[in-house]
Amino acid sequence: MPEEQHQDPFEERLAAALRDTGGTFRAADRTALADAGRTRGRRALTRRRTGVLGGVAGVALIGVGGAMLLPSGGSDDGAQSSVASQTTASASASAAAEPVSGDAILKSLKELLPAGKFSGEDARGSGEKPGPYAQVVFDDGEGAAAISMGFGRVEPGGPGVGQLTQCPDETFVPYDSCDSSRLDDGSMLRLLQGYEYPDRRVDTKLWSADLVTAEGQHVSVSEWNSSAEKGAPLTREDPPLSTEALQKLVTAGVWRDVVAATPVRPTPTPAAPSAGASGKERPPVASGKDITKTLVGLLPAGLDVVKKGGQDTEYSYVVVDDGRGASLVQVNVQHGMGDVAGQLYASGETLSDGTRLATHQGVGDDRVPGVVMWTADTMRPGDDGFRVVISEFNNGSAHGQPTREAPALTMDQLREIALSEEWDELR
Repeated sequence: MPEEQHQDPFEERLAAALRDTGGTFRAADRTALADAGRTRGRRALTRRRTGVLGGVAGVALIGVGGAMLLPSGGSDDGAQSSVASQTTASASASAAAEPVSGDAILKSLKELLPAGKFSGEDARGSGEKPGPYAQVVFDDGEGAAAISMGFGRVEPGGPGVGQLTQCPDETFVPYDSCDSSRLDDGSMLRLLQGYEYPDRRVDTKLWSADLVTAEGQHVSVSEWNSSAEKGAPLTREDPPLSTEALQKLVTAGVWRDVVAATPVRPTPTPAAPSAGASGKERPPVASGKDITKTLVGLLPAGLDVVKKGGQDTEYSYVVVDDGRGASLVQVNVQHGMGDVAGQLYASGETLSDGTRLATHQGVGDDRVPGVVMWTADTMRPGDDGFRVVISEFNNGSAHGQPTREAPALTMDQLREIALSEEWDELR
């Protein structure tokens, strides 16, 4: 179970969304993944309510902008340069370090675990592609449990650190407990007790620890209460290692030697779109804070905003309650979408001012009976391809049970909000 297979909950759900656009992305570098996701996601014509949030054909949701779960924290240019700076900063150290074999990594893992029986052992050394990892099936007498470790690098102080060590938004990623802290040596540590499946269709628990050092070394540990990540019956109530034991394991000094011994393999970065490359200027990006402010200001009276959040750009959400149950309302604000307008609004209407509008009422989550989703998808006239998509659900969180029969806003209210001239301030 290498790291690229056992991603943190944020990255896994972005990968799920990307698969729905017609292909699978897998990358060790989170920044590159987010950038690629943004490009693919902007052209997504079909979405389902997968690991992040759901939808129906032709409706853009979370991740339409590419990275709800992996915000870049800056411009694309900055994200791309972070890969180069990470490579430059780490190359000399990794070139001088002695390789660590898979057997040595596996031996260290077994020595650091409590007494028990081991099976299902596998590992890859620091010099092997795509990178080192180790996995075992561990039984302390209470039942077999899969345990895996992964190793990588992120840019020190960059957005990847937060992506790996901040607690996820419970609106989209349910968990029982999470703690994010800075250690005395400057490392960031996240201890998360969650679930393999965010919709809880199988009650497999996934407990994890992620450590990112001040130098950008990333060490991750994952454990399950079954003998495999997926497709295996539960063997025990909880995974075997407590949060204290996970912290002790992930912070062991030997793992930093493994990362230091892993060669840096530069990742080619595609040229950023520009007037010289594409003939068009890069589309502007709407601030997530501005989107939230606009959305809240447009909500009708009588709705209590009980929660709000989103990403740095293009996406925001609120959870509202009118006294009859929570309802999740989300909005994507995008530029440069004119080239797919014909497909997005083929079954919609064109208003007198040239605005394109498509509405939909249907199933919101095919894994949770009774969840419905209502959507108003608009594109303003003009050559900037300015699109505002608002969706709402009759539950208060992704994969949550219905809290009410219908969403809090009527379709007329949803349409009115989506068509409001207030959004033009973000063009």
